[in-house]
Amino acid sequence: MEIEYQNIKVIGFDADDTLWVNETYFREAEIAFCELMSDYETPNKTDQELFQMVIKNLPLYGYGVKAFALSMVEMALEISNYNVTQKTIESILKIAKDMLKKPVELLDGVEEVLKELSKKYRLILATKGDLLDQERKLEKSGLTDYFHHIEVMSDKQHANYSKLLNHLDIKPSEFLMIGNSLKSDILPLVQLNAHAIHVPFHTTWAHEQVSEKETNGKTYKTISSLRELLNLLN
Repeated sequence: MEIEYQNIKVIGFDADDTLWVNETYFREAEIAFCELMSDYETPNKTDQELFQMVIKNLPLYGYGVKAFALSMVEMALEISNYNVTQKTIESILKIAKDMLKKPVELLDGVEEVLKELSKKYRLILATKGDLLDQERKLEKSGLTDYFHHIEVMSDKQHANYSKLLNHLDIKPSEFLMIGNSLKSDILPLVQLNAHAIHVPFHTTWAHEQVSEKETNGKTYKTISSLRELLNLLN
């Protein structure tokens, strides 16, 4: 079934792993953390336990590097039975600080696509995570001028997007979301009868993965590159 986009007024772009690289840095940090904890537990076990800790802490800490750092510290204390050294805690904090200092690596075609689409549509950045970090990455990216505003959401569920659309004062049929996560960027919009286009990234955080059953019968489009948007929307 061909999807029509003629009524679109506002396009929302996810940030991490849609506009620039992000998950890769988290994977590298997880590996570094597991190596730090190797005297106490196997890397595979540590990785599994850290994931569970992050998920458990989401309601308290939310998303982003700072939340991840707190979970790493808590995990280090637990795995070591509170014997972890101050030096190791310092090393964990360094892992987080290094993540926050990473360069912003734009994905292929991002600026070209934003430049063209901003001539016709109102573009917003709709992302979740730490406000300061997301603002920093947007500033480093050089993409600020293409966006009408930034929406840093505490989560990306049906209710969050409904609130966003009310704030934008548009109908669901007038909104299009672009993102790499089916769980966060696509399925909640389909539920709202808004439009969504999935642009997969080569690595997906386990928490963002969905089953085939969850996507069955859902109407959205998948493209392999942001550049394909120019043919669909212009």
